Amino acid sequence: MTSLLQVEDLRVSYGGVLGELQAVDGVSLTVEPGEVVAVVGESGSGKSTLAMAVLGLLPGTGRIDGGRVVLDGQELTGLSEREMRAVRGHRIGLVPQDPTVSLNPVTRIGDQVAEVLRVHGLADRRTAELEAIALLEKAGLPDAQVRARQYPHQLSGGMRQRVLIAIAIAANPKLIIADEPTSALDATVQRRILDHLDLLTRTSGTSVLLITHDLGVAADRADRIIVMSQGKVVEEGPVQQILEDPRDPYTQRLVASAPGLRPVPPPAPLPPGHPLVEVTDLVKEYRLPGRRTLRAVDGVSFTIGRGETLGLVGESGSGKSTIARLLLRLVEPTSGRIVLDGDDITRVRGKAARALRRRAQLVYQNPYASLDPRFSIEEVVTEPLRAFNVGTRAEQKARAAQLIDRVALPASVLRRRPAELSGGQRQRVAIARALALSPDLVVCDEPVSALDVSVQAQVLDLLRELQAEQGLAYLFISHDLAVVRSIAHRVGVLQHGQLVELRPTEQLYSAPEHPYTVELLAAVAGQGSTRREPVGTGKALP
Repeated sequence: MTSLLQVEDLRVSYGGVLGELQAVDGVSLTVEPGEVVAVVGESGSGKSTLAMAVLGLLPGTGRIDGGRVVLDGQELTGLSEREMRAVRGHRIGLVPQDPTVSLNPVTRIGDQVAEVLRVHGLADRRTAELEAIALLEKAGLPDAQVRARQYPHQLSGGMRQRVLIAIAIAANPKLIIADEPTSALDATVQRRILDHLDLLTRTSGTSVLLITHDLGVAADRADRIIVMSQGKVVEEGPVQQILEDPRDPYTQRLVASAPGLRPVPPPAPLPPGHPLVEVTDLVKEYRLPGRRTLRAVDGVSFTIGRGETLGLVGESGSGKSTIARLLLRLVEPTSGRIVLDGDDITRVRGKAARALRRRAQLVYQNPYASLDPRFSIEEVVTEPLRAFNVGTRAEQKARAAQLIDRVALPASVLRRRPAELSGGQRQRVAIARALALSPDLVVCDEPVSALDVSVQAQVLDLLRELQAEQGLAYLFISHDLAVVRSIAHRVGVLQHGQLVELRPTEQLYSAPEHPYTVELLAAVAGQGSTRREPVGTGKALP
């Protein structure tokens, strides 16, 4: 069988003020007709650079230093930009990572799909409009005729991703490159998108080069997995071989760190005791135009014990982050009651609200956006101490050094700024800052969703260690149910602002009672429920 895509000894570098950076170093791979090949690796491994090199879309500082890219017998590496435009979209489709920045915000959805057809001479202006609607329907977008007249901001993230799929399949390409196509989506939306992409490619015989950092997604969706690290291919093989018998140490670490593939046993249940946090019938309403009201949190009640982690899961818009802001008293509740260590904090203001800040801290989702880029790391960590006039300047510096050491960072980072650190290092700094005032409660709002799996595992281990040592209580908010299972003592499931289920972790995961919980758990990547049969078996999709 002749390979549809052949990449031979590809080398790509980026030029910069600090010299040349070798991003792809001698990579070779093949994709057969009708095959799905997943390229996995952490940030900086070179997987997205590989995809952009195949498409001829490297940024201005990037260049191909050597090697070949051959598509269906035609070499692409020597083609001019004009010649590559005839290939992109027509013979190779692209599903990019972020639909928000990949769609033109001032152009209607239908026109953006129709553009592919017109550019490649597959339809005229009149017929392209009808073809675009048909493609949106094929991509699974509901009410395609209505959506075609809308703009990207009027669609949800999952809908926008379906638009990108419609654009990618418009010209019936032989190869689709999907670059982290669902990394920003909730688990259930992710599953529906990947199911539909799977169905489309299976029925048309299209090949897929799937770029992802999520080994669970690769395990479910690919025929073969290629593992990249530092610009090189360190291992490749069938899915089962990579998962069950990884040979390279880097692959072994990836597999061991993926919570969906290797669940870490949840912490043992805590003995009953007086709860640190008591939330009763909490309600938060927002007024909308036209005298309408959105009930973001609807009668939620729960407790958190000392030393306990309560996980809150649910899709975007379920009310998770609103509950976090209510608990920290960053927004006013409409009704209900919040008690912290016996004190009613529902309506506290002034000095009482300020005192609350010392006892309850927050670790944000995005460690880069939550750290002041002008501050040194020492200033970041000591900022809470300065705000509450805790200790002398020397004592504050000593506390910062102690905290940085506790989160397993070298003392040298104290003199650096956030931009000089990796994502995992920045999140460790954010945790150190949250611990500066020795709080009783730490609210973790998607604290590891932006991190690679191995760094994610390190941060979760750190949170467990700190809890064991200091008796911290966590409210752990996440859309990743595999991560929550590994850290939470109990888990609450939110849907449309309501807490539809709240049970000990293993009880909820092994025997969910609410239909929404069942749907969420079925969507966890890496369970094998959607795993493809190898190419050539002729078996249909599940």
